[in-house]
Amino acid sequence: MAQPKPALLLAVALCCVSALLPWCAAASYGGNGGGGKPLVTAITKDAATKLYTAPLKDGHPLVLDLSGPLIWSTCPPKHPSYECHHHVCAHAHAYHPPDCPRTGHGVADEDDPFRCKCTAHPYNPIARKSGSGDLTRVTVTANDTDGKNPLHPLSFPAVAACAPHSLLANLPAGAVGVAGLARSRVSLPAQAARAQKVANKFALCLPSGGQGVAIFGGGPLFLLPPGRPDVTTTLAGTTPLRRNPGKPGYFVSAKGVAVNQEQVQLPGPVAIGLSSRIPYTELRGDLYGPFVKAFDKATAGRKRVTPAVAPFELCYDSRELGSTRLGYAVPQVDLMLEGSANWTVFGANSMVQVNDNTACFGFVKMAKEEKGAPAVVLGGFQMENNLLVFDEEKQQLGFSSLLFGRQTTCSNFNFTLGA
Repeated sequence: MAQPKPALLLAVALCCVSALLPWCAAASYGGNGGGGKPLVTAITKDAATKLYTAPLKDGHPLVLDLSGPLIWSTCPPKHPSYECHHHVCAHAHAYHPPDCPRTGHGVADEDDPFRCKCTAHPYNPIARKSGSGDLTRVTVTANDTDGKNPLHPLSFPAVAACAPHSLLANLPAGAVGVAGLARSRVSLPAQAARAQKVANKFALCLPSGGQGVAIFGGGPLFLLPPGRPDVTTTLAGTTPLRRNPGKPGYFVSAKGVAVNQEQVQLPGPVAIGLSSRIPYTELRGDLYGPFVKAFDKATAGRKRVTPAVAPFELCYDSRELGSTRLGYAVPQVDLMLEGSANWTVFGANSMVQVNDNTACFGFVKMAKEEKGAPAVVLGGFQMENNLLVFDEEKQQLGFSSLLFGRQTTCSNFNFTLGA
């Protein structure tokens, strides 16, 4: 019988002693050990907070945050921790949360004063508060998939930050933390790509009700009814992903905005951020005024509801709007994106049903205009039932347009375990 080579024995030994490294330890945790299949998880919209969660931490919900660079959650009293000099500690500090004092990368270990424990700074984007906690390892759970069904339960260890229980304030009931999806070495998509040896991209399909779906590894993605093509190969368009210095989220550029196919006069190109933290798209004041005025003009003669229902400015008697398979029959909004791709927002993503007889134009004025922030932040409601493919390798965003036009929805993934 052939003897194992010394180099192989050394590699195995290093992997065992480096159990904190997720891209090494993945092989020792259940599942297929990096078999090259994407991972799938269900997404639920919380009715009270309008945030989106996925059961990623040992089956417990984490809030999905497109702008978050870290995974964080509460931790048991006894948990492993990384040392300050470990390279993942530097990755965890690549982006600093707002209004959080810079206190260094670590503290002395209580059990070993000669050891420096890496501390990270988890951020609650809803409460707008940050905290400090050890950089640790948690178990992420999902299923591998062929794009049609979940195949096998799978788990892998991921770098994450511990957080005090107080940092869960204002998150959905039952949520134990946040899964950062942003452009960071320690975000969930990047770590899933390394653990599974799949492409560093993910497909996100946010639900308006029922269960949506996310696939880490990029696809394929097939939605019911059967026989439909892979949605990731039939996208309506793609546009380059742009960076905003100091911010780890996803940004694109629009050459213009049109209402009812008539371009709104705006002061040059518009930077757009994508956020799962806010429910409705926010526009900077100088853009919001002309935009709402254009929609007001395009809906002249429609029966209004006054006063409007906060936080919206334009509300209508929904009984008289008329319906199509794409939602209420209202003027479409086109985001004229870089690369000659138009993201068209139809009635299902522009009109918010606020009560039985009232629907409001679901765009709001930005409350606080921060320096360096994009002029427009696309909110969750405008992304629902649109498949988005965030491709970090190609540096591009792909989008399907409203899936109602294909007679399907984000809630039509078959979560029955396949063969």
